[in-house]
This record gives sequence, structure tokens and C-alpha cells, in this order.
Amino acid sequence: MKPDPGLASWLQLTLTPGLGASTLRDLLRQFGLPDAVLARERAELAAHLPPATLEALHSTRVRELAARALDWAAAERHHIVTLADETYPRALLETSDPPALLYVHGRLELLRAPALAIVGSRNASAQGESNAWQFAKALSEAGLTIVSGLALGIDTAAHRGGLAGPGSTVAVLGTGIDVVYPTRNAELAAEIAEKGVLVSEFALGTPAIGHNFPRRNRLISGLARGCLVVEAALPSGSLITARLAADQGRDVYAIPGSIHSPLAKGCHALIKTGAKLVESADDVLSELAGFRPSGAADTSAAPTVADTGLLAVMGHDPVDVDSLCTRAGLTAEQVAAELLRLELDGRVTVLPGGLYQRLEKAHRG
Repeated sequence: MKPDPGLASWLQLTLTPGLGASTLRDLLRQFGLPDAVLARERAELAAHLPPATLEALHSTRVRELAARALDWAAAERHHIVTLADETYPRALLETSDPPALLYVHGRLELLRAPALAIVGSRNASAQGESNAWQFAKALSEAGLTIVSGLALGIDTAAHRGGLAGPGSTVAVLGTGIDVVYPTRNAELAAEIAEKGVLVSEFALGTPAIGHNFPRRNRLISGLARGCLVVEAALPSGSLITARLAADQGRDVYAIPGSIHSPLAKGCHALIKTGAKLVESADDVLSELAGFRPSGAADTSAAPTVADTGLLAVMGHDPVDVDSLCTRAGLTAEQVAAELLRLELDGRVTVLPGGLYQRLEKAHRG
């Protein structure tokens, strides 16, 4: 992409300490493009900016940061996209707080592709991660780009599912584009930079700061046509993203779960307040204009032979060993041996508190 000759001015404004997004948009409305803003007399700008911000605006430090960003943007597959660029994501322009610029690493065109956000708990269950992967893969195969936040748990599974289909994935970072958080996802981030796209509104080198993550959530929902919550406890960032999606006029979808699971409480709360209950990717596609369910995207469990042995009495809710002994008429030693076999076979997972839950096998071909 040919660099914008005015990019240095955009960077100078966005990298000035104390110059927030809404103030920057006010300056652009008042004076025009950044070159015109920076050409204004100090007295004119003083009506909009406090003295410390005015002092920093033309400082050596800000110019050095802008030069560093320009050097970063000169590398292959690196981009800095401003509000004035034709490549700026149209979906974000529909939101109330679009970033003045975005740092982008990877396939820039994916930021303008039809997309669905998939979010959920960082401490997801094995079944939740399986659901996220299956939904993301099916929706990617149907032509949707999967947007998430590179966190552990549901986000990670959603990105991997998106990469498994042609729709690929967008990871919206709560750090600078050159900082991977969490570090355990460094390999995944590298794969997304190659096959999908990483995007951040934060300056290069910005570390993981708590208040930046809720802020980046508006971009996750804003880039997408809808938001699917896979698992979420009641107090969670995923519910923040869902609320932002609703405020932005996006559809919100939620996968129901066990009434006993804390990770289902958030999804159930969303459904009670108007989110659409979905059980398969086709349920999502049927709600989106231009996407029709064909059965190929169905993520419902495939028909299987009847469960036998311990699975026949286990049910789908978390259960303890004593209850299984009673239901199956087996000793604790027999139940423990069978649970180990089922766990190794990927049919059962261990939960906190000595509970066990069955899994539906996912086929990640």
C-alpha cells in the first residue's frame, strides 16, 4: 500500500499525550486534515487543548514516536490506516467512536470483509472451546471472517477455527501491534499475521494495561455484523462486548449451556434480554442477510449410536463420582477407571471441584 504523505501528521496528533480520540475528531472537524491542524497558531489550538498537551504536540519525543511508527509501517505487510483512507473499515465508520488510525499487520482486506465476532471466557471449558472452534470453522467456511481478541480460552479457539476456513480471522489487540499478549499466544499471533490480520489502535510498544482491553472490545464488535458469545460468566468482558455490539446495532447471539454452569450464566442472561439463542452455525447464518444456511455449516452434534456404560447415566451436566456410583451401581474404583478411559478418549473432561462432564467430540480435520 502506498504510504499516505500526510501520515506523519496523523501520527503526530494521535501520539500526543493528553490528546484523546474525541478531542482529535473535534480538531479535524474544526480545522480539516491533520496537516491543517498542525499548521494552526498556538492561540487557535489553545481553545481546544490544555497547556501540557499543546507543549507536547510539537515535542521531540512525539516526533521520534511518529518516526518509529513510520519505520514500522515501511515493513512488508505492515500498514497504518487513517480515517481518511479508502481502506479504513467501513463498519467502524458506522460506530460512534472510530479510532483515528489503526496499526495493521497482515491481510488488510479482511478488515472490510463480512465478519462475525466470537467471544467468551478466558477460563473456558473444554466443551466451550470445542464449540467455539466448530462454530468459527463453519462460519469461516461460509465466507465470514472471525473477529476476536487473542485472549486465551474462547478467543483462541475462535481464531483457530477461523484460520481453518477461507474466511480467516481478525485479532483485535489490547496492546501495541508489536506486543503479543498473552505471550502463550505468540505462535498463534504469528500465524494470524501471516494468514489473517492483527489490528490495534494503540501506539507501538503499548503494554498490556487493564483499561485498554474493555476499550478495544468496541472494535471487536464494531468490525463485525454480529457477536456470538460462546461461554461467559456474569461479570465478564464478553458481556461488555455483547452490550457494545447491541449499542452499535449489531445482532447478538448466545449459545446456551447447563443451568449449573457458571460459564453459562452470562449467555443465559443475554438470551433473557434479547440475544438470539443458537445451537448451530446455520442458526447464525439464517439471521444474516446474504448468508443462507445450507446444512454444510451445521455444527449440531452428529447422530451417534446410543451411549452405553457410564456415559449412559452421566448426562450432560457436571457430576461428581459419588452420584455416578449411585446411578451406575458401580464402586468408586470402577467409576474412576471408566472415567480415566473416557477422559483419554476425549469423551469426558475434569472440572474444578472434583466434577466430571461429558464432551462431544470435535473433528478438527
